[in-house]
Amino acid sequence: MQWLTIPTALYAAAVSVPLLLLLYFLKLKRVERPISSTLLWKRAVQDLQVNAPFQRLRRNILLLLQFLAILAVLIAIAGPVISMMQTSGKRYVLLIDRSASMNATDVKSTRLEEAKKQAAEFIESLRSKAFMSFNDQGEQVMVMAFDEKARVMCNFTSDKKQIIAAIESIAPGDGDSSLSQAVTVARAFAQSPGEDANNRSSETPAKLVLFSDGQIRDADQLTVSADELIFNSIGSSKKNLAIIAMQAKRSYESPQQIDVFVTVANYDTEKTITDIQLSIDGDIQAVKNISMPPRTTDPATDAIEPGKVAVSFTLQHEGAGILEVRQLNEDVLEADDAAWAVLSPPKKLVVLMISNGNSVLETALKACPIAKLDMITPTDFEAIDHTARDIGIEYDIIVLDKYAPEKLPRSSYLTFGVIPPGLDIVTTGKSKNQYIVDWRTRHAVLKYVNLTNLFAAEAHTITLPRHGEVLAEFNETPAISLIKSGGSNYLITGFDVLQSNWPFEPGFVLYCYNAISFLAAQAQQDQATDIKVGDPITLEGLAAETKAVLKDPAMEKTKLTANSKGLIRFSEAQRTGLYQVDIDEQPYAFFAVNLFDSKESNIDPRQKLVLSNLEIEAQEKASKGLMTPLWPFLVFIALMFAIAEWVIYNLKVKI
Repeated sequence: MQWLTIPTALYAAAVSVPLLLLLYFLKLKRVERPISSTLLWKRAVQDLQVNAPFQRLRRNILLLLQFLAILAVLIAIAGPVISMMQTSGKRYVLLIDRSASMNATDVKSTRLEEAKKQAAEFIESLRSKAFMSFNDQGEQVMVMAFDEKARVMCNFTSDKKQIIAAIESIAPGDGDSSLSQAVTVARAFAQSPGEDANNRSSETPAKLVLFSDGQIRDADQLTVSADELIFNSIGSSKKNLAIIAMQAKRSYESPQQIDVFVTVANYDTEKTITDIQLSIDGDIQAVKNISMPPRTTDPATDAIEPGKVAVSFTLQHEGAGILEVRQLNEDVLEADDAAWAVLSPPKKLVVLMISNGNSVLETALKACPIAKLDMITPTDFEAIDHTARDIGIEYDIIVLDKYAPEKLPRSSYLTFGVIPPGLDIVTTGKSKNQYIVDWRTRHAVLKYVNLTNLFAAEAHTITLPRHGEVLAEFNETPAISLIKSGGSNYLITGFDVLQSNWPFEPGFVLYCYNAISFLAAQAQQDQATDIKVGDPITLEGLAAETKAVLKDPAMEKTKLTANSKGLIRFSEAQRTGLYQVDIDEQPYAFFAVNLFDSKESNIDPRQKLVLSNLEIEAQEKASKGLMTPLWPFLVFIALMFAIAEWVIYNLKVKI
């Protein structure tokens, strides 16, 4: 048996016991009254003997019962707990799942709140260090929360208040559930601390206590010993409808037309009917009623395949906007009921060519899918006031023909016969009589482009930085290279096309066509607004030290500041929904964070955790420690003594 709060009990005893005895030493002052006889007052005469406060106490059953009641209460205050088996300071690592599926509301509040509640009950039932004990070791606990990443909430400690506070501080997320990193970190922290830590070098490894619904993505990659992990399964329902994929794109022929493709999954074992609603900026555009087939199970592998239905919408919308697709059947997981996309207005490519004259290149560019091609000489470009006119915003792609200014605005560049400055490219002169020896035929820039006969009389001899890509290679130097730097994309053709036979080859026009299309697509990807949970939100091309405010789906605000390169990065996008960035109190950009995770949308709680080397059954009840508190029994005994004292007192009064 252990005593948790003996000092408190001693203080209470020092006050209550003397007060009880004092009630029997002292009596109220009586008023003297003359009577005719004392025959009927013998007991009253006997009571007068205790008026002196220091006389010996008489035997009194009431005093005994009251003393026993107080004694039971004092023992309860001392915090007695009984151990069901002998232990010597065991250690536990609590692994609490905070992934998207743990936000399901099929239990009271959410699965995560239920997991935190069970974890707190487990902590309360652990053995604490005994009072005035030098050798006894209390149970030590480490708390970790995990989704796709592991987070240490509390290192090993026996302070229950600190442990429970760490458990309560775990916030929900919408990421996926990966346990391997959490187990690796837990084992690293739980390794024997050695001789410098109270001679605990020989203690047994810490036991892992998992609170999860069992939907672990990397369970088949985990290896644990048979008695290392305790699994507590959280959740009770498997019914869930989820949007697991959505794509919205504008038609190339009709840019005002938007095609939306949606995939809806049913994880229930029964057929379900639901409505799929499409809206833009909150205005409902269309609603479709669909019938969802039930999920199926592969009898060989027990793998669950949800019932799926593909839904498509077509609408007309010329401007920007926020597109939302939502399934309207109420279920227990909200994160996958909707998906969002940020629509940009139709893009018409505007290209600027800086050259002293190159009719061959100009003709090839005019054959490309661009809305406008502007020509300008290097002299005219140098004369532009770039503080008043932002060329990088005005033009989608800038073509440099044998000219590169010292400072380039952020944009996408297609260069011929020149190496742009500031890219960490090492130039060591020029190489003569170069011919192609290899090229990447599957890259989008060189798709269907035949470079077999390409010959250049002269080419820049260069060495690319580590992040550069070689798309085509001469016998002595890269011929075509791709570099991304400072938010700009550079497709570098390291030779003058007029000093080659390329203009006479059909592949030259196709190369220009592919290059323009590729750079346009890259620019759109750089400005991508559709991201996954856990991915960073990034804004580039801002003025240095620009102040911005980010609003998350819960409308909580975070102040951000651009760095010296005009970059803002927010890496805490842990919940699904829309994120808005305001600059100068005006909306500047929107980002859509979607779940799109079929593993997390499958909320069926597992009762068996299948790892790579064994199967672990979930406990029927929440995991408990080895200590049983005795104070409820003692309080009951005290109550029984008090009732007995009351009954005896009333019987004596009647007599």
